[in-house]
Amino acid sequence: MHHTASSVHAQHRFIQQQRSESNCESTFNLLTSDILFDEVEKRLPDHRERLFPPTETLAMFVTQALSADRSCQHAVNQAAVYRLITGLPTCSTHTGAYCRARQRLPLEMVAGLTRYLGQQIEQHLPDEWHWQGRRVRLVDGTTVTMPDTPKNQAAYPQQRGQKTGLGFPICRVVGITSLASGALLNAAVGRFNGKGGDEQTLLRSIQGTLESGDILMGDAFFPTFFFIVAMREQGVDILMEQLGARKRVTDFRCGKRLGKRDHLITIKKPKRKPDWMSEAAYQAAPETLTVREFKTGGKIMVTTMLCPKTACKTELKTLYKRRWDVELDIRHIKETMGMNILSCKTPEMALKEIWIYLLAYNLIRLLMVQAAFYARIMPREISFKHCLQLWLVWSQKADSSSDEQIGALCLLMAQQRVGNRSGRIEPRAVKRRPKAYPLLTVPRPQAREKVRKYGHPKKLK
Repeated sequence: MHHTASSVHAQHRFIQQQRSESNCESTFNLLTSDILFDEVEKRLPDHRERLFPPTETLAMFVTQALSADRSCQHAVNQAAVYRLITGLPTCSTHTGAYCRARQRLPLEMVAGLTRYLGQQIEQHLPDEWHWQGRRVRLVDGTTVTMPDTPKNQAAYPQQRGQKTGLGFPICRVVGITSLASGALLNAAVGRFNGKGGDEQTLLRSIQGTLESGDILMGDAFFPTFFFIVAMREQGVDILMEQLGARKRVTDFRCGKRLGKRDHLITIKKPKRKPDWMSEAAYQAAPETLTVREFKTGGKIMVTTMLCPKTACKTELKTLYKRRWDVELDIRHIKETMGMNILSCKTPEMALKEIWIYLLAYNLIRLLMVQAAFYARIMPREISFKHCLQLWLVWSQKADSSSDEQIGALCLLMAQQRVGNRSGRIEPRAVKRRPKAYPLLTVPRPQAREKVRKYGHPKKLK
């Protein structure tokens, strides 16, 4: 076959472009940096030398989570072109070997690295980044969907209101993040429907992540009697909206008055034992609990910081406004990084995919903390998306990096600051209309048969 000079030149440019875009070496170097190298080596499973060893597979998997094209085919194409250009033995572009390598990665390795990285980020933060010298943790939950396969449906059923064949498997994720750094400290994944899938149950499974002296902030789902007792036993203070069931009975004339709409009250232990609690634990729980309630901004807050001198109402109001940061963290993970719709077709791989996204998120947070140190600002002042974009360009273009170059990259990351949008209100509505197609109201095989018989329906106006 005859090739013109222009076509050969075009092919050469294409190969060079693929080479620049195929490099997951920067992610590999980040995973094997001083802060993570020993931990990665310790968690490596027993393996023989393969085309995709565990560390390289992990780097490729994380690069997938950070990339716009998250397909396995794209990841394998990147690896194949990189091996071709660097003189390594070529490999097939079929995805089977890489997919099997991902399956061999232990879930605990990925989850453990995510938690370890979050802990390491937190250990190196200066005291002035914390609230009155105390670490503040944020908790919240969200949901993600996954491909509609029989195995996924069995493990994570779709919402009850949807007809069979029309919905998608859905799972719930509850995470604890740091207010100072944004790093994820731990997470729990469960079913969206059924026993044990609610946010309170998932939080109980990871509440050991919290340490004595921490402050935990969350919304009105969490401050139940027994959870507050558990936090008090761990030496953790809470600052949350009042549990919905008690909003109707708040009377600031009762209890010990601390100020205007600010008082201490005594809560009695529920007479009925929760299903998840053992009888021995229920009997050991105290009969009463003293908490502080105050009203601010139209909300009634509950806290175990009882002294108004060390934690005045105004300071707590300002602190609780920052609970919104956890909503932004969730948006970064789900929308900016793309975890809202998973791609793995089995429950085991879907769970592993979630932890890969969380690991990738913590790696970006690590870079943001380093950038904040260089620029002498708070990590929350830096744009997450800006840092992610810079890292993607850096990982594609940089073959090797010196300390000076890494420092310069961190300064670039610190240039884009997040604006102060306190009290911002936006309508939960979209201006751009969706495509004019009707909703799928019957299972897809039935819809196909209907199209064969009657043709495609007209577009909606």
